[in-house]
Amino acid sequence: MPSVTARADRSTCSSPHPFLADPLAAGQGFLARFLITDPPSAIGTRLRRGHDAGSRLNLDAFTARLAQILATPMPTGDTERELRPVTLPLSARARDMLWRFYEETELAQAQGGALEQIRSYGSKAAEQAARIAGVLTLWTDLDAREVAPEAMGWGIELARFYLGEARRLAEAGAISEETNRAEMLRRWLLDSWPHQDVTPSEILNRGPNSIRERAKLSKLLVQLVQNGWLMPLQEGEVIRGAARKEAYRIVRAGHAI
Repeated sequence: MPSVTARADRSTCSSPHPFLADPLAAGQGFLARFLITDPPSAIGTRLRRGHDAGSRLNLDAFTARLAQILATPMPTGDTERELRPVTLPLSARARDMLWRFYEETELAQAQGGALEQIRSYGSKAAEQAARIAGVLTLWTDLDAREVAPEAMGWGIELARFYLGEARRLAEAGAISEETNRAEMLRRWLLDSWPHQDVTPSEILNRGPNSIRERAKLSKLLVQLVQNGWLMPLQEGEVIRGAARKEAYRIVRAGHAI
């Protein structure tokens, strides 16, 4: 059950958002195996002196329990090199809770559903919930015979949290990637395009390769118009000898969106 926390300190760690929004990376199912979160930076607020006594007690208890678990002999077979993990079944109620969570996440992956854009995460959510529940069960009692409903509830709650994080970060990544493409188009228009006006067909035929799709280009043109880098021309404007249904005048003042 891998877990990744991306630091929000952008001076030391680049943003994970574009990677999370990459359909190729997400489609392979690799990222969905991780529990990813990107909390806001605490820089500028870390002013507390000393430590809370209760925090120290909790940390000491955690350390002691972890040491106890690590000191417990591993279950082996005929030789010490052969691990023979003990099966940890779900109680009847825990199994029912997991099934209902599976149904919830499966339905949410349908077209228009809340998890449509992060289907790989949604498909693994029930599996993640079961793993978390198993880990929490054994943390409490290494000799537990089954996963109880309480542990399954914890697993589902945490799986929901990480699903929410995956959706938030993927959406932020998609926005960030779109902004990057808009900047790429803006620079190309200012630095490489020789005319004062431009049409969508000219961008599709001669612009940067990564934006040569009409659906992508339409959103980028809207961004550049909203930010004052393009000015829509009237339909029928004659551009390079032909009347155009859609064309734009390039605004060259300034250097940033």
